Amino acid sequence: MQYIGVDNHKKFSYLSIMDEKGNILKEGRVGNSRESLVKFLGKTDEKRHAVLEAGRNWTVMHDWLEEEVEEVKLAHCKKVKAIAEAKIKTDKIDAKILAHLLRSDLIPEAYVPKKRTREVKNVLRQRMFFVKLSSMTKNRIHNIVDKHPEVREQIDLSDLFGKQGMEWLKKIELPKESRKLLDEELDLLGYLKEKIKASDSVVAYLASKDKRARRLMTLPGIGRFFALLIAVEIDDIKRFRKKEKLASYAGLIPSVHSSADKTYYGKIVSHGNKYLRWAFIEAVWPAIKKDLRLKELYDKVKQRKKVNIAKVAVARRLCEIAYRVLLEDRDYVANYTPVALISS
Repeated sequence: MQYIGVDNHKKFSYLSIMDEKGNILKEGRVGNSRESLVKFLGKTDEKRHAVLEAGRNWTVMHDWLEEEVEEVKLAHCKKVKAIAEAKIKTDKIDAKILAHLLRSDLIPEAYVPKKRTREVKNVLRQRMFFVKLSSMTKNRIHNIVDKHPEVREQIDLSDLFGKQGMEWLKKIELPKESRKLLDEELDLLGYLKEKIKASDSVVAYLASKDKRARRLMTLPGIGRFFALLIAVEIDDIKRFRKKEKLASYAGLIPSVHSSADKTYYGKIVSHGNKYLRWAFIEAVWPAIKKDLRLKELYDKVKQRKKVNIAKVAVARRLCEIAYRVLLEDRDYVANYTPVALISS
């Protein structure tokens, strides 16, 4: 058996090939191309296992390695650092440490979705990027209008981006510089709307083929796009042993600081899947308009704490309901909520 540690970078990778006794058989820097990798690995009758960290662009190297070795493991970056803390860090040392951990079966593994799932994720994340840019652009347009109270009073700002609002934005008289800025923002908003609309048919097709997405669409506040995004970001629901694990993965749990006999709960954790967190939090407003239990939860938490904390509480409840729906492979029914989901 041979063990390969891969320290992966943007333009190159450093590889260490190790035998069962921990001896380095070969090591060196390799250009990030499939041909360079194959040439470096060479031919052998030995079984090979490889490991690389879940960095920014791990998928390319992972897929190349899968074609050349028996098994590829993806190491969880933060957990690897906790196990193998080193005062001196070089590519050579990192690759060697990864190979040693793999040989000792001490790799804290990160989940590796199937290639098709990763492709769908990229499509949805691109659309989400356009949606976020669109929201930012709308906020910038609001700022421009707000600086001119004399024209702001001419229209209901809640419908600023409806048909009548958009016509008004194109015609209102503003000082030259403000008018120029507004026209540029409107052009950008129009472009982003076209991009989002172009992806609608792709999202509709993918959602129609995904049973998990159809189940999630029965949840209040969860439309087709959010349902598909949540389904592919979670992927296999059985990898989460309980609903609290999914909530943690989504970054919807508070940070905890304990000292002696005192425990403090702070803001939600910074780690977690930012796409899942965004989807569940964005779904809160439409959800509390449709579901009485969620509205009661929101009002209850809002009275005791702040609005943002109440939003997170509802987002977590939606996450927990999604867990049960996916695990039990059933639709959500508003008048049937398990006790585990309605207890505070």
